[in-house]
Amino acid sequence: MPIHLFLASQSPRRRELLRQIGRAFDVLDVDVPERREPNETPEDYVSRVAREKAGAGLLQVAAVHEAVVIGADTEVVLDDEVFGKPADAADAAAMLRRLSGRSHRVLSAVWCVSAGREEHALSVSTVEFAPMSEADIADYVATGEAFGKAGAYAIQGHAAAYVRRLDGSHSAVMGLPLHETSVLLRRFESA
Repeated sequence: MPIHLFLASQSPRRRELLRQIGRAFDVLDVDVPERREPNETPEDYVSRVAREKAGAGLLQVAAVHEAVVIGADTEVVLDDEVFGKPADAADAAAMLRRLSGRSHRVLSAVWCVSAGREEHALSVSTVEFAPMSEADIADYVATGEAFGKAGAYAIQGHAAAYVRRLDGSHSAVMGLPLHETSVLLRRFESA
């Protein structure tokens, strides 16, 4: 069944990734608060935010026949702490100091919703950073890449020089787990 696909995200990375798998889509601008609730697990948090983005997008296109909306959220988790987007350069540097020389998880949730159905998936990747000196951190923050990125880094950019190991999905760490997204969309199309 043909669907009319929408991406509820202004992220250039998510648009690029969705285009990479040959999907035609329209972009929706949604505004969903990204605040973790007390006692909410990192997995529940990332899934809830992705669902809220998809739901907010669906409200905008409710009149569109066969509309399917993708909502996604990606967060960096060290121990049980969720690292969102840094507030400023000092915050970015502090995040990178904590990630330096350690492994952390990247949780990337994707929800596909339509008027009559919802499906979702969660991708969990482990990223190990090499040790970063204070000069490395300062140089990286100065590139500007740290801003607007969970955990203050972009794996597809200069930060790749510090990624010692990745177990999981490169696209999920960038912001949209492509394998999981493709599987969900195929399910919607075959319904």
